[in-house]
Amino acid sequence: MGDFQVQRGIVAVYSDPGRGFAHSHERATREGIARQLAVLKGFEFVGEYDPGTRYPGPVYLVPSDTLVGLEVALALGVRDEHDLFGGVVSHAFVATKAITHPLVDPDAAAPPGWSPAFGHRVRGAVLSGFTAFARADARRAGEHLLERGPVRVKPVRATGGRGQVVVSDMAELEVLLSGMEAATFSEDGLVLEENLATVTTYSVGQVRVAELVATYWGTQRLTQDNSGTAVYGGSELFVARGGFEALAGLELPEEARLAVSQVQVYDAAAVECFAGMFASRRNYDVAQGTDAIGRPRCGVLEQSWRVGGASGAELAALEAFRAEPALCTVRAATVEIYGEAAPPPPNATVYFRGVDALDGPMTKYAMVEF
Repeated sequence: MGDFQVQRGIVAVYSDPGRGFAHSHERATREGIARQLAVLKGFEFVGEYDPGTRYPGPVYLVPSDTLVGLEVALALGVRDEHDLFGGVVSHAFVATKAITHPLVDPDAAAPPGWSPAFGHRVRGAVLSGFTAFARADARRAGEHLLERGPVRVKPVRATGGRGQVVVSDMAELEVLLSGMEAATFSEDGLVLEENLATVTTYSVGQVRVAELVATYWGTQRLTQDNSGTAVYGGSELFVARGGFEALAGLELPEEARLAVSQVQVYDAAAVECFAGMFASRRNYDVAQGTDAIGRPRCGVLEQSWRVGGASGAELAALEAFRAEPALCTVRAATVEIYGEAAPPPPNATVYFRGVDALDGPMTKYAMVEF
């Protein structure tokens, strides 16, 4: 037990046991984000949160993941969005892409806390798909979806597109499902979704820190990691001061306006269908592309209520809004480069530049583009 002699408040990173970052570049990035948040809030950054230390002032946490359990959050002193950068949900599945799609039928397996109403509310804002919590349900979901074209099978916790497989017929799906452990279904669930071609992935989100609110849309880039796999390579964001209504009130490209409107539906449904959920950092992936017969399709893929790949750009925008009270919009970007890379621009905030023990050499930074 210890006493921490800080009265103005502290910012600390928090790693839930078993759910922390495995990669050093992720830990370094979160620490850099936390340091920026401390400056924005006028608090002091103290490193990892210590439950045995009595902090006399306000505590603001930057968790590695969405906090699961309202009681868990309260025990950490997290009561509302002003106490953390991220979000709080009642059940673990709510923080994953499992909530995006309905069950294949009403009697399908579902975890405690599942909301049939959510799937109904977001039906026009997401792609065609199902979430399955049993192998038999996944098989039935695949049969329905394969009638209209290839199906993308997605583990619900994987990020950056990792672990996803596209199947074209039931034989391929059977092979894939038979190789999965039963716990994959019962503990996490599995998403089966229509596969799109010529896809552009948009990021739409909102951050609230202190008195600052910023809402944005943007695009994601893919890059190759050091093994040659296509992974997330950064985001370019157009950020508006204020809430979703401020962003929607601007002259946006038609594709952006559609993505923002779908996110507003998804976001409102999440708050209303999953009791107790709140977040200060909301990020949604929206895919636009064509289906198996060439029709344009667009829908929200998943949510992120935790520090994420675009957070560096989000904070760069907040810093710009704090510095220039008359500034209403700004462009910001994050960049992730694997392998040897040229030095980042002089005005960039560098989060990692070195060799990650698991991912190899890489560079991560964020910057504002006025």
